[in-house]
Amino acid sequence: MRDHNERLVLSLVRQSGALAKSDIARMTGLSAQTVSVIMRELEEEGLLLRQEPVRGKIGQPSIPMALNPEGAFFIGLKIGRRSAELVLIDFLGNTRMMLHNSYRYPAPRETIEFVRSGIARMRASLTREQDQRIAGLGAAMPFELWNWADAAGAPDQILVEWRSRDIRADLQSLVSFPVYMQNDATSACGAELVFGDIGNLRDFVYFYIGAFAGGGVVLNGRLYSGPTGNAGALGSMPVPGPGGKPTQLIDIASIAALEKTLNARGVDASQLWTSPKEWGELGPELDDWIAAAAGALAYAIVASASVIDFESAIIDGWMPASIRARLVGAVQAAIGGIDVEGLRIPTVREGTVGIHARALGGASLPLSERFLVGATPLSRG
Repeated sequence: MRDHNERLVLSLVRQSGALAKSDIARMTGLSAQTVSVIMRELEEEGLLLRQEPVRGKIGQPSIPMALNPEGAFFIGLKIGRRSAELVLIDFLGNTRMMLHNSYRYPAPRETIEFVRSGIARMRASLTREQDQRIAGLGAAMPFELWNWADAAGAPDQILVEWRSRDIRADLQSLVSFPVYMQNDATSACGAELVFGDIGNLRDFVYFYIGAFAGGGVVLNGRLYSGPTGNAGALGSMPVPGPGGKPTQLIDIASIAALEKTLNARGVDASQLWTSPKEWGELGPELDDWIAAAAGALAYAIVASASVIDFESAIIDGWMPASIRARLVGAVQAAIGGIDVEGLRIPTVREGTVGIHARALGGASLPLSERFLVGATPLSRG
């Protein structure tokens, strides 16, 4: 109960900003004495900081308490189909350092070496006290990575190595703090939940458009991953394909599909992976991809709404903000052409975390597991 109450206080301060003891007591229903003890202990542990007193007309001034950026640090890892990212964040979610490694396809040994050298570089940038406050490493990567790595041109021996190695154990051997793992798209959804500007949203379906499309589900303010961790595997959702024949969302709304079209027409598509903030001029191929992806996403959102009464559908991805805005607008328009009688369609909106959502989602795993209410079921050592 004490652990839960401490997590509850930290979660409320994260969501609402600096709060006084009286605010916490009112919001939680806990007694003033209980809240006083909790906040004093959190302050002594270096997780909360006193702010300037706020004086009212009568009585003693209240002293708001805020999260201490130096209270804890977290490392996030994204292992993607075309690149890996390593990020170090503080207790507020501010990025302290980010490292990037592009490749044609992911290879286990090279990936582990990137993580080893990257973590060493990150830890060298911290003071001894800061280093001791690293609370965990969260890795975001596709489940059964070997089943799709061949699509990126990985040789057979690489696929065998991914299948046979225990990557979590490899990562754990590099560090003394806990290692957590989650599906990459689900982790991106977690980043939107923990770090994003979602207001009072409690239930939403989330789509992340990367090399392949994926997603996640948030129910009652918590990331829902299901008994096997595969809930929100939206890339596998059936949608109408060419000629009306059913296909999967991943086959239409993935950036890999845009790359394939560009390559077939002799257009260099390398900027899709190396310059996610600015793709440059891609011509009609981009327009066609947005239209096709929007149509598929529209059906996926409507289908999701027939199962769960989501408040919102959030779309983010490895793409420039301007392209994301165009895609969301096209999805909104495409939903207008679908028969939705009997359904309440969720509001379609842009994600707020952006291109680094998967890496930041990885970093959010130890943060959520150790300090917040509603920790996500994870694979952990």
